[in-house]
Amino acid sequence: MRWRSGKDLRELFLSYFERKDHRRFPSFSLVPDDPSILFTIAGMVPFKPYFLGMRVPSFSRATTSQKCVRTNDIENVGRTARHHTLFEMLGNFSFGDYFKSGAAAFAWEFLTDEVGLDPDRLYPTIFREDEEAFSIWNGEIGVPADRIYRMGEEDNFWSVGPVGPCGPCSELIYDQGPSFSCGRSDCGVGCDCDRYLEVWNLVFMQYNRLEDGSLEPLPKQNIDTGMGLERLSSVVQQVPGDFQTDLFKPLVEKSCEICGIRYGEDPMGDMAARVISDHFRATAFMIADGVLPSNEGRGYVLRRILRRAVRFGRLFGVDRPFLMDLFPALLEVMSDPYTELVEQRPLAEQVIEMEEDRFGRTLEQGLRLLESEIGSLSGKRGATLSGRVAFELYDTFGFPYELTEEVCQEKGVSVDREGFTGEMEKQRERARAGAKTVSGGLGKGLFEEIRERHGATAFSGYVSERIHTTVTAV
Repeated sequence: MRWRSGKDLRELFLSYFERKDHRRFPSFSLVPDDPSILFTIAGMVPFKPYFLGMRVPSFSRATTSQKCVRTNDIENVGRTARHHTLFEMLGNFSFGDYFKSGAAAFAWEFLTDEVGLDPDRLYPTIFREDEEAFSIWNGEIGVPADRIYRMGEEDNFWSVGPVGPCGPCSELIYDQGPSFSCGRSDCGVGCDCDRYLEVWNLVFMQYNRLEDGSLEPLPKQNIDTGMGLERLSSVVQQVPGDFQTDLFKPLVEKSCEICGIRYGEDPMGDMAARVISDHFRATAFMIADGVLPSNEGRGYVLRRILRRAVRFGRLFGVDRPFLMDLFPALLEVMSDPYTELVEQRPLAEQVIEMEEDRFGRTLEQGLRLLESEIGSLSGKRGATLSGRVAFELYDTFGFPYELTEEVCQEKGVSVDREGFTGEMEKQRERARAGAKTVSGGLGKGLFEEIRERHGATAFSGYVSERIHTTVTAV
């Protein structure tokens, strides 16, 4: 197996499937045309209408390298070498064309013949009840029966969310060798360490999960596969984790330079470099796709990611806006093929600097309050930060709840989430009462009349702090 860059692996994958009669698509936006999810979380999301049979494609096979955002385990980003908020998912898709046999054959040929992985170090896993998948791996591909592992629904039954397309899946696990092992005597396929690494997930999309949890067969049997480019790169480049691949190395090196860190010498320093590198990358991509910081929806997710990165910079004495300094490193590795990063760089830098500056003004005050409250709980059994304090940190100092929770967890303190939610609801009630007073006193029609006569205003606060304007009504 020869060394390949992440860029080369991306092109190797896409060109391979093009030769197999798949239509190549560029990455779709991180903002999906799907109200059930905030972000594009998998390569299949843009093709969901085809999987559901709601639309008929003019093609039966497709391939993409799709940028994705997931934040369900953001607290692990930085703590491990493999968790990310933004990642690229290599995928090939079949819409009523080939099914399990074809997907398995393509995956095996690509990994062994194109990439050069040792076939004796690849282990397929299957859903425990999927006898057809077992027969394909064993009888058609030639994998010995003792190297095929049956797993439960939690591991080998995939869905895009609580409702929607789903089906049993088959994962390809690669044995990186004893040097990557945790050293436990029971280390094997299914262990959480880095020796046996999931490389590719082949989803056999057969069902649609309904609101009541029941499964109905899809109109056609489809294939949806996903392989993380960052993870494949780490395997091919034989490095211990995604952050040491060429896709991340320039970002990590710049993060270390900014924070005065020597990567590999201190666990907390390594975590900070990984958090800053990952979160800046996600932030830049999200803004390039039109997401702006706010207190709701996608904007809240962006703000949460950005502010977590800022906090880790402050831990290492960086008391100025610094994230924009990472842009050249990001463009070095990602501007081809993601030209939107170049096109939207001026806006992204303005948004990031303004958001970072605003949070920086209150971060120290908020941390002092939080540390004081945590100190007062020291030594208490079942120490819990009150929801009132968590809400004050959110409302006055701009601390996303999850940031407060993470700082508390580092000190062994839990947070009263229910109390925080209650305080949030009280604030909403106050806002609703205020809105009714305004509507009743001035009349909703007045505002509508002004808007119809003069037009709606366009918010430009993320582009400039001052603008020249004209007052049209008082």
